[in-house]
Amino acid sequence: MTLIELIERAAARLDAAQVGYGHGTTNAFDEAAWLVMWRLGLPIDSLDENEQRAVSDEERTQAEALIDERIATRKPAAYLTKQAWLQGVPFYVDERAIVPRSFIAEVLADGSIDAWLSEHTHRVLDLCTGNGSLAVLAAMAYPDVTVDGADISPDALAVARINVDQHGLQDRITLLQSDGLSGVNGPYDLILCNPPYVNADSMARLPAEYRAEPELALASGEDGMDFTRALFTTLRADPDRFMSDDAALVLEIGNERANFERAFPDLAVTWLPTSAGDDQLLLVTRDALLLAD
Repeated sequence: MTLIELIERAAARLDAAQVGYGHGTTNAFDEAAWLVMWRLGLPIDSLDENEQRAVSDEERTQAEALIDERIATRKPAAYLTKQAWLQGVPFYVDERAIVPRSFIAEVLADGSIDAWLSEHTHRVLDLCTGNGSLAVLAAMAYPDVTVDGADISPDALAVARINVDQHGLQDRITLLQSDGLSGVNGPYDLILCNPPYVNADSMARLPAEYRAEPELALASGEDGMDFTRALFTTLRADPDRFMSDDAALVLEIGNERANFERAFPDLAVTWLPTSAGDDQLLLVTRDALLLAD
């Protein structure tokens, strides 16, 4: 059996089992390629050159056992391999933190938020940092800034510590345990936030792969806006503590644009283009936040 034959067989099994995707891949073939190549110790990006590589009986058995585990447990592949990527950068992840997949990574990489930044942008907050991936990407994108990565979960922060250390950014990234903004040390020039935003109805219908993640990182009340309401209230109550004069907040809200606009009808925001469309990610300035009712 060749590598490509093994992957195609694995993909067919994943399809037949109707597993869920969305944690780094979007289809059975890519998921199978990731799992099989990881199990065989091959670079994930080397499939083209290894398609016709012969697979031993032992390798086939090991790969098929991993596919069995993926189907039986419904855990995202990232939890089985303990690795994920954002913008091509590798990160460690396990069940203590949500699998990183934020569209904020795209705007950090493509510079589409740079117009709201300046030579005065020195302090960045990654709120709800999870495994620390956005904090790491922000530090990479802006070499002159320091970053605070904050999360309510000590478990998630332990995972973030692994990633900060693996990328050698201990001197520029500080990790803080914080319930919302309660434990952070502002003011900040840029706040990044991929918060819990899934509404109650959507939570009830999530595939098993998403239910394998910490619910704390996903659920946010009936309309998905509970965390965001609390965040805006805190920022407005004491803006000087958390935001510099020209500060901007980049906020991910997933598929909840309608709920966001119902909750904050008077708030002027800029919707940022992403690979998933123009309604997943928004930017709001300090001035706009304070002007809204």
